[in-house]
Amino acid sequence: MTKNTIFSDTEYTNLIEEYLSDELVQALKNIPHHDSNRLDHSLKVSYESYRICKKYNLNYKSAAKAGLLHDFYFNRIEECTTITDKIKLFSNEHPEDAVKNAEKRFSLTDLEKDIILSHMWPTSKHMPKHKESFVVSAVDKMFSAKEFATKFNYSFSLLAGSYFIFIMYSIFK
Repeated sequence: MTKNTIFSDTEYTNLIEEYLSDELVQALKNIPHHDSNRLDHSLKVSYESYRICKKYNLNYKSAAKAGLLHDFYFNRIEECTTITDKIKLFSNEHPEDAVKNAEKRFSLTDLEKDIILSHMWPTSKHMPKHKESFVVSAVDKMFSAKEFATKFNYSFSLLAGSYFIFIMYSIFK
């Protein structure tokens, strides 16, 4: 999926325009995320979640908005000094920070808060309460696995992605 594909969908871009024009959301471009940056990752998660939710008559507007903001945090995992700190940040703290940051700048619905807060489930304590939350969580894991594999020049397959998710669940449970 390319940025051209994403930005050629005017309905989608109209939904996220307010968020993309925000300077702190734009600052996510400067934070590495696997093979690219946090903003590009969030755009892919947001757009694919939007498409899936729209196809299945779910709240695609909230999926698009919360998908874009799901990693709206500025703590860096590289700053953690122990593996315990990294796991804590990775599993629970970054979704909580993302919700807090998003609430300071935007008006969020309870659904959007749940999507952001639960996107790390099942490695976090926040289980999704809505179908849209499950969609964004699954899409995030799919893209993260693909980006992680690409970073290390591995070809991505459904089997590799499933294995990655299983390993992550086993490690962080």
